[in-house]
Amino acid sequence: MKRKLTGVLLIDDDDTTNFLNQRLLDRMKVTEHIRTFVNGKQAFDYLYNVSNNNYEEESQNYFKPELILLDINMPVMDGFEMLDLYERLNPEFRRNIIMAVLTTSTHPQDTANSRKYNAEYLTKPLTVEKVNALLNKHFAGKQI
Repeated sequence: MKRKLTGVLLIDDDDTTNFLNQRLLDRMKVTEHIRTFVNGKQAFDYLYNVSNNNYEEESQNYFKPELILLDINMPVMDGFEMLDLYERLNPEFRRNIIMAVLTTSTHPQDTANSRKYNAEYLTKPLTVEKVNALLNKHFAGKQI
């Protein structure tokens, strides 16, 4: 039995993509907590608040994610701009969070940038195999 993740953030400006990815993760029973955001700014603001304990403790809407799936091409703030800000958050807070860029892009510059941020690089669509590979690589052996 794999342990469930404390939470997952899905960051993509496409509602359909967020919906399908959330459905996939729900079906796989990866976590009880999934939040979706349509741009990097919303997601960063959320992570900033969580990292500073700037929310109601009782709120089910706030949790520290263990996995973040991040699109690159988004309005307001794209994935790499969001990663720039994310890198400035408390390293202790970021330590157990796996960041995965999930994109349609196969551009070498994007893969190189992902490595710079120590982020996994996945191409859309998200599949059971891709999720399992990510979980096995980063969360295998961590029991409930």
